[in-house]
Amino acid sequence: MRDETVGAFLGQLAARVPAPGGGATAALHAAQAAALVAMVARYSNGTRYDADLMARIITEADGLRDEALTLAEADAEAFGAVSAAYQLPKETDELVGARSAAIAEALVGAARPPADVIRAARRLIELAEDLLPAGNRNVITDVAAAAEATRAAAVTARVNIEVNLRGIKASAIKDSAIRAELTATAAITDEIIARADRIVAAVRDEISR
Repeated sequence: MRDETVGAFLGQLAARVPAPGGGATAALHAAQAAALVAMVARYSNGTRYDADLMARIITEADGLRDEALTLAEADAEAFGAVSAAYQLPKETDELVGARSAAIAEALVGAARPPADVIRAARRLIELAEDLLPAGNRNVITDVAAAAEATRAAAVTARVNIEVNLRGIKASAIKDSAIRAELTATAAITDEIIARADRIVAAVRDEISR
């Protein structure tokens, strides 16, 4: 996925195929946010700026961009596993039980990449907050763009976690800690949204003066 052209990816996204879908786009929103953060930091490299801060932001943002691309690929693979589980035979009670267990396991697996996207989004919004007061004012709107891309990543990832959890009967998850962990991770999205709102509001206030 990381080596495809934008046009090729969008063609696959628009096609009637199981993957890529919303989960992959969540990760790609995060990758775009990371790229924007890194770009602003690279433009903030003169003597007027905090070189150590910018170096840290660049390193972290570049790492998050690579991580997000990996998560986009992982999401597509996980959804393939869900599709395969639903196609398992169900002619006998034993097969039905095995199929249900496989579906539950696959759905939990499919919730993992979006959960990781949300965790990456929280790190990205922190970087955007660090960059907001310290970055080059000529590209400050790109910090707002990064915040909005981060919001999109988190919101999209959250609904993908929620839909996967909805497909799993509570009794099918032997370890309730898994459900609790994924639910708690999804809830981080509200924090990310609030922080993104503050960044965008601050940028809009600055450019309106």
